[in-house]
This record gives sequence, structure tokens and C-alpha cells, in this order.
Amino acid sequence: MGHMGPIGRIGPMLKLEIVTPEKKVLDENVDSVTVPTASGEAGILPNHAPLISALKPGILSYSNKGTTERLAVSGGFVEVSSNQVSVLTDSAETGAEIDADAARAERESAEKALAAHATTAIEDTEADRERLEAANARLQLAAGK
Repeated sequence: MGHMGPIGRIGPMLKLEIVTPEKKVLDENVDSVTVPTASGEAGILPNHAPLISALKPGILSYSNKGTTERLAVSGGFVEVSSNQVSVLTDSAETGAEIDADAARAERESAEKALAAHATTAIEDTEADRERLEAANARLQLAAGK
């Protein structure tokens, strides 16, 4: 990378906005964003092509001036257009905000529900699988992984 002078980074940044039904979680300029989507992690850099994608429960990370922050997000949507990244999600928590005991309880409850429906059609267990993925993401983040 080399030493960056006091001017810092030249070029466009992304404006990242993360919104839940309760509040605006984040609104800041960042260098890059990685979001969990159904087809895997999507990395978004400035000048990314316009995109609308479903968000899968998992870890959203963003980098700013060499620092990477992570949030556990539940399902939702991400929209990218002209260097603006809008994330609409049911919940977004930092590692410090996560109640690991509650996440563990949620994971157990989702695992029990899935075990009880082992013979059910896969579409019918989607909500439980999403709960399990969301709980796992929260625990991973809470453990500082």
C-alpha cells in the first residue's frame, strides 16, 4: 500500500446506510462493504454496478481507512446505486451488542424445530433455517471470530 499522506484516499467512497425497522444503525462513508447474499458473500467497492439483492442472515463487514467493522445481520435487502449502499434488515448488531446467551438459546430452539421437522419439505423449514443462520452469525461475531 505504501504510506498515505495527510490527504488520505483519493477517489470515490461508498455511502453505507444500514436501516432496521427500529432505527438507522449506520450512515457513513466507507471504502468497501461485504454483504451476505443467497449466492455467497458479495464485495462492494466504489463504482459498483447497480444491484438489488436479498440479504441472507450472516456477517456484514465494511472497511474504512484500514479498519474493518462487522455487524451480524438478519435477512433483508441490499441495494447499490451510484456509490450508495442501502441495507434494509430486520436486525443489525455489533459484537458488543449481541447477547450470546440469547443467541445460543435461539440457535437451540431453531435446531429443535428443524429436528422436529426432519421429514418436512425443505421450503417449509426455511424460516427455522434462517433463524439458525442468524443465531450462528450472532454467536460467531460475539465470540470475536
